[in-house]
Amino acid sequence: MFGCSGTRPADLGVRDGQLRPCPKSPNCVSSEAGTPPDKLVPPFPASDGLGEMNRLRVILAAWPRTAIITNADGYLHAEFTSRIMRFVDDVEFRYDAAAKVIHVRSASRLGESDLGVNRKRVDGLRAKWNVR
Repeated sequence: MFGCSGTRPADLGVRDGQLRPCPKSPNCVSSEAGTPPDKLVPPFPASDGLGEMNRLRVILAAWPRTAIITNADGYLHAEFTSRIMRFVDDVEFRYDAAAKVIHVRSASRLGESDLGVNRKRVDGLRAKWNVR
């Protein structure tokens, strides 16, 4: 079996209080301010503070082919690997205490188009999030 994992981006994380912007390619979605409308997704509501980040970690840990890479100080980074071609997508979350939300950014490492996979993933995570 071969893989298309690409290299983990060196510039992941929070910079100037936000997750990095999406590239021009259509293989990324984000909830951060300044995201073009076609790439914009809503943030996750988080009225319970950093406890919500732990809840999110539990949801991610149960997601197939997912590895949590970083989980510290209101920031979480996970890698999602596709089943057949082994493409890796980086998904980041940032807790925003002032707005009481968790921002999300989901982006493919390789390729131009993701055929909507990143948006579908965030929508699927949101569906799990909304089940209380």
